Amino acid sequence: MSLTTDEALTLTGLRRFLLVILQLGMAGTAIELLLLDHVVDATQLIPLSLLGTGLVVVTWNAWARRRGSVVAVQIVMVLFVAGGFAGLYFHYCANAEFQLEIDPALRGANLLWTVLRAKTPPALSPGMLVHLGLVGLAYAYRQPVVSRGGALEENRDES
Repeated sequence: MSLTTDEALTLTGLRRFLLVILQLGMAGTAIELLLLDHVVDATQLIPLSLLGTGLVVVTWNAWARRRGSVVAVQIVMVLFVAGGFAGLYFHYCANAEFQLEIDPALRGANLLWTVLRAKTPPALSPGMLVHLGLVGLAYAYRQPVVSRGGALEENRDES
């Protein structure tokens, strides 16, 4: 199927919009983590490292779309998703440990719901990394193919 000029312009506009959403989300999340002093131990540095790397890689891809930059975006965004799930686990464990210190009798569903409703650390906040990773993968999805010479080529024969 060949893309019309209007379809190609729409796709380009949507990709730029996803880029802006992604960069604002990464910058805002990094600023929030820094303001919350999310640097106490090595595991707390994981999201900040991912966010910094993500900003660099996505900006590189925005300025010089090459095969390497597209692959780098995809790899970093997969790491975002994995890091988000790891963060969910770390937050759950920290909350569960704290809740069990308060009430050692908590078990099963009662423990789960108490942990999920805890304010510090917010149990589901690492899901933001998963969200950003998925937005980044959508941004990088089927970007124009790079020719062997390194110049961008529009792939107009998409099926």
